[in-house]
Amino acid sequence: MPLKPLRDPQGIFRRVTGTLVGSLAAIFLFAVLIFFNSLQTASLVIKPFSVTAFRAFNRWAADTWWGLCVKVAARVWGVKIKVSGDNVPMRENSVVISNHQEMPDITVLMWYAKSKDRLGDLKWFVKDSIKYFPGIGWGMLFLDCPFIKRDWTSDKEYIKKVFQRILKGRVPLWLVTFAEGTRITPGKLKQSREFAEKNSLFVPRHVLIPRTKGFVATVSEMRQHLDAVYDVTIGYIDGVPTLWQWIKGYVREVNLHVRRYPIESMPSGETELSDWLMERFKQKDELLEGYYAKGQW
Repeated sequence: MPLKPLRDPQGIFRRVTGTLVGSLAAIFLFAVLIFFNSLQTASLVIKPFSVTAFRAFNRWAADTWWGLCVKVAARVWGVKIKVSGDNVPMRENSVVISNHQEMPDITVLMWYAKSKDRLGDLKWFVKDSIKYFPGIGWGMLFLDCPFIKRDWTSDKEYIKKVFQRILKGRVPLWLVTFAEGTRITPGKLKQSREFAEKNSLFVPRHVLIPRTKGFVATVSEMRQHLDAVYDVTIGYIDGVPTLWQWIKGYVREVNLHVRRYPIESMPSGETELSDWLMERFKQKDELLEGYYAKGQW
């Protein structure tokens, strides 16, 4: 089963302090984000003259604001993120697949990207509705993040155009996909297990059956631009935190396990790529089973 939700600390002092400092941090970060949105909007004036300069500015904006989010977690609350598994080189172009439990997963992956000098080059597969949200959604519009409606028929051509812009501009890239398509919950896991049983797939315990079409299209279209695919598994301790619990500093440690697959080792056929992703999530499920039992990978 998914790891249980993180419980708030019992001490009233820590809860009050967390709420106060977390509220101040959230207000500060959101104010800075809206300011950066205004700068990003202003950067549209340079796009007709230099797409390269436009992208460079917005990369800087993303790197700076996301970097603030990482620094607040590390310096204000002292969150430690431990990485095991393969040693990933600096500044590679990659597709990153990860399990998805709650919103703090995103900040954890931002920390990991920053450690590899790819924070400003992060792009995310995100719900189409997010682009209407001030702050994060508006900011992602300037970064060529693929906004998807979860209907492959309507998403396919749009995503292909996004990839073509990245390829044409030789844009540095860490493209993150939560292939499960949504955050895991007991109810969603139950549905995923029923789907797996009906379709003779592995029956998951700690992940959802991944949606393979987007991943297959990404690797197929972007292969020439990629150095590797990273398989990242996120493991929390004591429970899965909400974003508000993360902001209040209730999380002290997160563990990542990383596997790196060179692009030349990846299969080329659609069926083979789909099977490859399914096998990775089967291994994630087994990895999390051991992690929850022993407290380590």
